[in-house]
Amino acid sequence: MTHAPPQSLVVNFTPTGMVPTKAATPHVPVSPTEIVEQVHEAYEIGISVVHLHARRADGSPGYEPEIYADIFAGIRRHCPDLPLCASLSGRSFPEFEKRSAVLELRPDMASLTLGSLNFAREASMNSPEMIQRLVEKMDQCGVVPELECFDAGMINYATHLIHKGVLRPPHYFNVIVGNISSAQADLQQVGMLIRSLPVGATWSLGGIGAAQLRANAIAIVDGGGVRVGLEDNLWFDAERTQLATNAGLLRRIHDLAVFFERPIMKPTAFRALGFSNRHPAGGAT
Repeated sequence: MTHAPPQSLVVNFTPTGMVPTKAATPHVPVSPTEIVEQVHEAYEIGISVVHLHARRADGSPGYEPEIYADIFAGIRRHCPDLPLCASLSGRSFPEFEKRSAVLELRPDMASLTLGSLNFAREASMNSPEMIQRLVEKMDQCGVVPELECFDAGMINYATHLIHKGVLRPPHYFNVIVGNISSAQADLQQVGMLIRSLPVGATWSLGGIGAAQLRANAIAIVDGGGVRVGLEDNLWFDAERTQLATNAGLLRRIHDLAVFFERPIMKPTAFRALGFSNRHPAGGAT
């Protein structure tokens, strides 16, 4: 299967996630103000899109639109052209109404995991019915799906939905490896996953924990994008002697990008690929 030639490097920045806590690392941004500040810093370093999670005042995961609204407003104030992707994760909130509530704020993109899977301590449930309902509401709100795939079965299901016309182009995939019950960050598995993506899809490769740097490096060499940030990895080194910061992880990606002659894709260029809100009232202001 032939894919498009390498383009500039998509950097999908994941600053917060649902799992990292202040007890685990003081560097993870939790409040809207912290998240906005670190996204602004990342924007100045150079990123293409940001993948956002909301946290409540006590640091626990949140879905509430009012939390997302504060985050979106702050980022748009400082980074007006940066595409915003909201998490629709069902790990803490399985109800459709809660998972989909942020879509009414009309971000540019929203995450869509293409199947159920186990993480180290909990399950993420994504039934075919839930996936279909989330796609339908995304379409209503003009939101582009960020297709999250952890194994070959999820890519196959995404391809099935594309052939049925449920998922409309353009297609952006986050392929995530290193989870205990999913594909791992070795060349054979990663190669199979990437080569099974639909022709013409834009993709980024992310890795959980120690797999992050390896996955990012493979993607940079192979012409893909990277997913990087404290959501997936708290440590800067494999021996876990140095806690990472979001800025430090991003600067390391920039160093690799320079070495392999992969200029960072600007937010405006990422939007130009079709990854911005399709509704006139959505997207950046």
